[in-house]
Amino acid sequence: MNNKLYDKLIFNYSQPQRKGYKLRKQCFETTIDKIPANLLRSKAPELPSVDEPTAVRHYTNLSTNNFGVDTGFYPLGSCTMKYNPKINEEIAADEVLKGLHPAQPSTTVQGALEAYFTLQQMLSEIGGMAEFTLNPYAGAHGELTGLMVIHAYHDAHGQTQRTKVIVPDSAHGTNPASAAVCGYQIVEVKSMTDGTVDVEDLKTKLDDTVAAIMMTNPNTVGMFEKNIPEIAELVHSVGALMYYDGANLNPMLGIARPGDMGFDVMHINLHKTFSTPHGGGGPGSGPVGVRKGLEDFLPNPRVVKNADNTFSVATDSSDALGQISAWLGNFAVELRALAYILTLGAEGVATVGPLATLNANYIKASLDDLYKLPISGYCKHEFVFDGLADKSTEVTTLNVAKRLLDFGFHAPTIYFPLLFHESLMIEPTETETKETLDYFIEVMRQIAAEARETPEVVKNAPHTTPVVHPDDTKAALEPRTTWRQINEQY
Repeated sequence: MNNKLYDKLIFNYSQPQRKGYKLRKQCFETTIDKIPANLLRSKAPELPSVDEPTAVRHYTNLSTNNFGVDTGFYPLGSCTMKYNPKINEEIAADEVLKGLHPAQPSTTVQGALEAYFTLQQMLSEIGGMAEFTLNPYAGAHGELTGLMVIHAYHDAHGQTQRTKVIVPDSAHGTNPASAAVCGYQIVEVKSMTDGTVDVEDLKTKLDDTVAAIMMTNPNTVGMFEKNIPEIAELVHSVGALMYYDGANLNPMLGIARPGDMGFDVMHINLHKTFSTPHGGGGPGSGPVGVRKGLEDFLPNPRVVKNADNTFSVATDSSDALGQISAWLGNFAVELRALAYILTLGAEGVATVGPLATLNANYIKASLDDLYKLPISGYCKHEFVFDGLADKSTEVTTLNVAKRLLDFGFHAPTIYFPLLFHESLMIEPTETETKETLDYFIEVMRQIAAEARETPEVVKNAPHTTPVVHPDDTKAALEPRTTWRQINEQY
């Protein structure tokens, strides 16, 4: 590195900033010396030499090929792809907050610890739980952590014979996967024709070998599990615990609390319910809450409030799980969730569920004459069609999903849940306007008409996307992700 150039670049910074840059420069040079020679480049990378406008236009044009909640309607059922308010991003991007280090003494990060503790308290109130940990990095990570808490609880009470976890046949796929990773045997319970858990089938599977039942409410087909009090009583009567999958908490915000329903452990997907970034594998956060009596089993470290109203990080709970994340979870995501809750306030939070429910039922009622509705009645935040009502066209759910891309919509969730052959799962969330919903309804009706009149138009969709009609299997097995392959077709 050219030292004179380096010094010139940092000249206008304040003395502390200059000192920091020089320290980074020194660390960089020290690191280079430690890298084995066989791992260092022998020649410069083969990058194109272009002017700035060309480079800017290249990446700007690439960005327009991405789809997200800032560019269009994202009715992805089960995943709650709601708008991410920019105030959340501004707060998470604050230079002071970004510059914090987990190894700093707690006396130097009191504001950050207070924010963490405040979010813990707010989620506990929203969920009806005694305490939360924000440490898990994602919903599935939260599920695993919650199940580990359940496992530790039973072990502490000498109940080592509890080796089974009951999962409804409509559950998210992560439920049985998380339970299996935690060492449990999976027992499936059937759903009734209205999509809710079959209580009579559940009764035949409850005994003292069951550790817990994992449930989502409203469930994966968007129906409210009205028999939860009875189910909770049955599960607790055999000494098992109730686990709440918080993936569908969005329509319950401020209206109903899992803890009040009888659930003992729950996780929340901050990236679904509390409008933090979602997609591409992260960034995520899956806080876990527990009822009174289970707090000591939550993982270390944890943020606690001291008698003098200061905050500290505790790691001395002997019953606690071992550390399950690098430190205290995904702090930048947690800040976004806190900003979202504080922006809405208690009154605003309580409007989320009713609006999400209204939007979902509006779309369902506007399309149920053209798309097969396997479960009637009011849904909550989402619903499932079993493909087109007219099966004679041989237009599939996949065809419909791909045709939607031509109109600027992201496709809904398809072929999940597995209860129906042609599942088309739609969730509008509360953040979409009636104008957006009306256009979506109009397009869905147009696609149904095309399926009858010109089915090949739908079957050969999409027609306007950068990659128009790939071999889906080959695309999954041989993904093309480099700039050299950008113009190649499957």
